[in-house]
Amino acid sequence: MLAALATTFGLHRRGGGTSLVMVQRLRGRAAGEGSSDGWCSSRAVMVDAVVVGAGPNGLVAANHLADAGWSVTVLEAAPEPGGAVRTGELTLPGYRHDLFSAFYPLAAAAPTLRDLRLEEHGLRWCRAPLVLAHALRDGGSVAISTDVDATAASVDRFARGDGDAWREMYRQWTSLRGHFVEALFRPFPPVRPVVRLLAGLGPTGALRFARHLLLPARRMSEELFAGEGGGLLLGGNALHTDLSPESAGSGLYGWLLCCLAQEHGFPVPEGGAAGLTDALVRRLASRGGTVRCGCTVAQIVVRRGRAVGVRTANGEIVEAGRAVLADVAAPALYGGLVSAADLPGELLDDVGRFQWDMGTVKVDWALDGPIPWLSDECRQAGTVHVADDFDNFTEYAAHVAMRMLPARPFLVVGQQSISDPTRSPPGTETAWAYTHVPRDVHHDAAGELDVSRGGEAWAEAFADRMEARIEERAPGFRARVRGRHVFSPAGLEAADANLAGGAVNGGTSQLHQQLVLRPVPGFGRAETPIAGLYLASAAAHPGGGVHGGAGANAARAALLPARRPRAWVLGRGRIGRRGPPPA
Repeated sequence: MLAALATTFGLHRRGGGTSLVMVQRLRGRAAGEGSSDGWCSSRAVMVDAVVVGAGPNGLVAANHLADAGWSVTVLEAAPEPGGAVRTGELTLPGYRHDLFSAFYPLAAAAPTLRDLRLEEHGLRWCRAPLVLAHALRDGGSVAISTDVDATAASVDRFARGDGDAWREMYRQWTSLRGHFVEALFRPFPPVRPVVRLLAGLGPTGALRFARHLLLPARRMSEELFAGEGGGLLLGGNALHTDLSPESAGSGLYGWLLCCLAQEHGFPVPEGGAAGLTDALVRRLASRGGTVRCGCTVAQIVVRRGRAVGVRTANGEIVEAGRAVLADVAAPALYGGLVSAADLPGELLDDVGRFQWDMGTVKVDWALDGPIPWLSDECRQAGTVHVADDFDNFTEYAAHVAMRMLPARPFLVVGQQSISDPTRSPPGTETAWAYTHVPRDVHHDAAGELDVSRGGEAWAEAFADRMEARIEERAPGFRARVRGRHVFSPAGLEAADANLAGGAVNGGTSQLHQQLVLRPVPGFGRAETPIAGLYLASAAAHPGGGVHGGAGANAARAALLPARRPRAWVLGRGRIGRRGPPPA
């Protein structure tokens, strides 16, 4: 739904990150006399649970375990917690940029985060006057407001009656959102919420709804709206994933984000994305949990088929009496942190076929004033989509699929100071934009950029192309740029190892890697083939986005009563003991 420290491209300044006293940044003798690199103590430590990775999923998992009375230590390789939810001064002093992810409708809606009541720990949400606008080249636009009548009026400008169609779409959402959202974030299979959802819909209604969820975004737009406006909102939101508007299921993502935008807006934490991370860390500390940063886990220790702790890069052992939870990418866990010798060969084969989502290029700007959009709706929106028309969505997705840099990239643009004036000096703007690119670039669809030299030397020139797309709709934009920072795909990965190749969703959102197939066939739950080890990252169901679902599901699995001696993984059979570790 996006995150960094250094990249080859653009100006980078550190600052504005998390500075909470309960986060241990272990340096020199403060880290323990035996430390060879000054980061981690050499002494063995025993806790109930070790969580590897202090991203949002890892911190949500740690909070749920601490709520159950477990002692929890979170180990994070980076100098600060947050994973892809961090804030820093990337361009100029006083401009606070969200390094990766930036707006959080899923966090506002998901019970996995909402139930933690983070507002009691300092989190404060901010919202722009309008949620989202789509900017057209002629200065036209369509927008989502949290006022459904205002949204309907914007959509209705494109075709009379489309406003009523939007109201009906949102009415359907409000009638089933409770059970649907619960089903979305619960461990798979989410039997109880699905049964309740089906009971409310009835047999025929359930089949119609299933069809609706499987529709490509283009077809859903054609069925719901006569004019272009509603379709642009659906299609643009669908493309927050790595799906094309013709992919089965892409309509689901567009519909979900549109309805969440209508209900919750696209809220941002006051002061930056790090405000969400800070609140999670504060809450964990209030329950006795610890976050240790600058502490790289090199190995998950497995004895007799059970995870019993971790070994850090400098040799420290942190013993886990009950569980190890890994907020890391699936390929980094299986055959990486866990030795291939401890894993079934068929699992390793399946992990070899794990599909990442697309690469990403993200540009951050320090502006001396707001973006001068031709459209008034765009000037009020915290998030703006840039595409010429619906066919532009298709062309863009096709170029990426063909390993080409898109000639007319679809942009998601953020105007942070509109939502939260603390992000930049008065009268200025902290802005960003991202778009997707191939993981392996072979050509430039526009024929302008030389990609033959390898590496990502094209990134700065491609950022210029992104700027030109905004300039078309906001003449004078470039004249307001005072600082720029470009994250290439490799730069994103260098800043957060989970963003491998610039992938921001923990793996593809396509149907062949969802539900029981995520991250690989048969492992649609947090359990792994190793007893006491749980996958807690976006590589697990329910996937990408800042909602904490994978972390909460991993914690829930770890907390299952010890009297249940065996766990089942769908399609894999029994996978190991759940009681205390063998003597």
